[in-house]
Amino acid sequence: MKVDRSMGHFYFIRHGETVWNVENKICGATDIALTEKGHRQAVETGEKFVAQGLTADEILYSPLSRAADTARHISEITGIPARPEPRLIEQNFGRYESTPRDGREFHEAKKDCASRFGTGESMLHVAQRIYNLLDDLKAQPDRTYILVAHNGIARIVESYFREMDNEAFSAFGVKNCAIVRYDF
Repeated sequence: MKVDRSMGHFYFIRHGETVWNVENKICGATDIALTEKGHRQAVETGEKFVAQGLTADEILYSPLSRAADTARHISEITGIPARPEPRLIEQNFGRYESTPRDGREFHEAKKDCASRFGTGESMLHVAQRIYNLLDDLKAQPDRTYILVAHNGIARIVESYFREMDNEAFSAFGVKNCAIVRYDF
């Protein structure tokens, strides 16, 4: 397969379904495994890449098992090499980890970009590491990557490419194993 090199771009994929996704709990930096459905979603995503003729030079993935397993499945099907990228680890949501994902308090707390949620990591810290990673990828327009990570990381990636107010940022999300293309 030929890699499209007309412009710098990458693909973002959120990991497959986890038990806590099913239970509507915030996973954050807690290492939660994929469900059987999550494994199937990852395999189907790899198959979709092949069927659509998409390719990349490398898969970079969060070291948390849900993203690592998703990336492994995609790599096995596509033949694209994969390696962990520590900057893609999900945000540590501190006191909100394992609490309801759609909880009003959490939704409001996500609007405070400097909050560390008690013992976690602020959105500003996450943005710094993700923006730095994206700047590194942008500086390599001859290479195409697939990033396999998390919904919190998806919000930061989206904010790199478009203006978002706090409400839009807090509400933004990517479905499990959705493929999103970003062009620099």
